Amino acid sequence: MATKRISDEPAYVLHRYDWSESSLILEVFTRHYGRIALVAKGAKRPSSSFRPILLPLQPLHLSFGGDSEIRSLKSAEWQGGHVMPSGEALLSGYYLNELLLLLLARDDPHPGLFDVYLNVVQVLGSDHGEVLQAALRAFELLLLREIGLLPMLDAQTLTLLALDQQQRYSLVPEGGLRQSSAADRSSLSGAHWQMLQQSISSTAPFTSTLRACSEVMAELKPQLRTLLNYHCGVTNLRTRQMMLDLQSL
Repeated sequence: MATKRISDEPAYVLHRYDWSESSLILEVFTRHYGRIALVAKGAKRPSSSFRPILLPLQPLHLSFGGDSEIRSLKSAEWQGGHVMPSGEALLSGYYLNELLLLLLARDDPHPGLFDVYLNVVQVLGSDHGEVLQAALRAFELLLLREIGLLPMLDAQTLTLLALDQQQRYSLVPEGGLRQSSAADRSSLSGAHWQMLQQSISSTAPFTSTLRACSEVMAELKPQLRTLLNYHCGVTNLRTRQMMLDLQSL
């Protein structure tokens, strides 16, 4: 744990909890320090400068200090430039945050993943169509790869045999990438899995993976959902259930 004061650290608020009548505990995702917890003293007071700033899906620069598990927030500055998402895009943003809260350990830096998150948040504020869905699939893939939960996508996991471009394969939680029957319409061809592996390994992974996911969104979504639920230890994420409940109304 760092004891010195950290200044001007790029960050996003993932979640906030009441700590007292006037203060908040924040879970934030920072570029250089990973997911950390901060106490924002007095943030709930009407006169607090924190009150209009500490919002999810908004780019911030934070200053904080302390050597305990929950550090003290000293200052927060909104960086502007992002429109607050609404509707489906807002729920999608909360979904991203829930994944980070469940899958990232505290104080474990992931600067590359932070940049991917920033890119997806920009999509949330500007597009509510197919690009949004492709961006979510790209984030899921890159998150799983970053934390070591995604197998190589250009070989069968158990045998390490190269993929046949014409054969179909499925991504399963306990078996990795394995051959499936032609009747399994949620599977992908070997050529598509190879394309995804190339995209996540490129020098511009978000752009490349976004483009690759746009071609296979329908087949990829249920496989990634099952894999994420497995590693999160849930049958359904809270934000996904909320979206389903809203759609049923």
